[in-house]
Amino acid sequence: MRFTLSASLALALTTAACARETTADTTEADAGAASAVSTAAAQETAPAPQWDLPADAWRTADQEDLLYIETDHGMVIVEMAPEFAPNHVARMRTLAQERFYDFLVWHRVIDGFMAQGGGARSNPGHAADVDGLQAEFTVRRSGEPVVTELQDRMINPRSLPQMAKAGFWDGFPAGTQTAALAAITGDGQVQSWLLHCTGAAAAARTGDPNSARSQFYITRGNPEHLNAQYTSWGRVRVGQEAVDAIAVGSAMDDPDFRPDNIRSMRTGDELPAGEQVTIEVADTDSAAFAAYLDTLRDPSGNLPDICDITVPTRIIE
Repeated sequence: MRFTLSASLALALTTAACARETTADTTEADAGAASAVSTAAAQETAPAPQWDLPADAWRTADQEDLLYIETDHGMVIVEMAPEFAPNHVARMRTLAQERFYDFLVWHRVIDGFMAQGGGARSNPGHAADVDGLQAEFTVRRSGEPVVTELQDRMINPRSLPQMAKAGFWDGFPAGTQTAALAAITGDGQVQSWLLHCTGAAAAARTGDPNSARSQFYITRGNPEHLNAQYTSWGRVRVGQEAVDAIAVGSAMDDPDFRPDNIRSMRTGDELPAGEQVTIEVADTDSAAFAAYLDTLRDPSGNLPDICDITVPTRIIE
């Protein structure tokens, strides 16, 4: 059993057949798949808070973990998850702070799937002059980060059709091997991964699992075949409607496609205090969140699929 769940997962992560959807390696394309922000601009993209949760059932996102991405359709704010993908998060921070993404484009956008950014208008394969990153598809854990186990869910229907668990970590939809498996693994640890639910931010790559450089994508659907095969490093907290409005097309395939712009990208801790947006996310380990989940259960007591559960999020003025 130890080999079946642990070794075979690792094997699948490095041998997935991803060439079926990639373009040339130099595009860094996903195989599955300029001004600073103002508080007012971000608030225009966010729904008014309607969540009836007590004050102690919220956590405040750290500004250093927020990416403010200004698009042609409004502001998108992504919360990064260094606990799951520290090297990819560090790369995104560095490139944003170097202004690498300013004036680049969303060069490959597929409706219901994802919006890929980081290409240049004249070169969809544009990438930073940096080395490819080692894959961070999963994280091995014994305790932290704690991932709740709310429902059974297949790891990946294409490349690893084995059942695992799904739940939340800090408001991020996540998959995990069951904690009970830790008792029989060699190191007492299990593997966990962030899910590609709508709004996931992840690293584009070629068929080489360790080829991610600078291009990234944000999902516009729930592409389960990317789970544990691509490094998911964050999640949209504000502005998914702007992501969904990005022009559909592929600069690699259609010379007449006019891609939308990444006007700018900034980390929250770069911004003056007056331009930072305070985002609160429901504490998904709290009793109040558990009670909220109970309101979503069907008559048989089953929850919706984890990707269909909205994690309460709000902007504090």
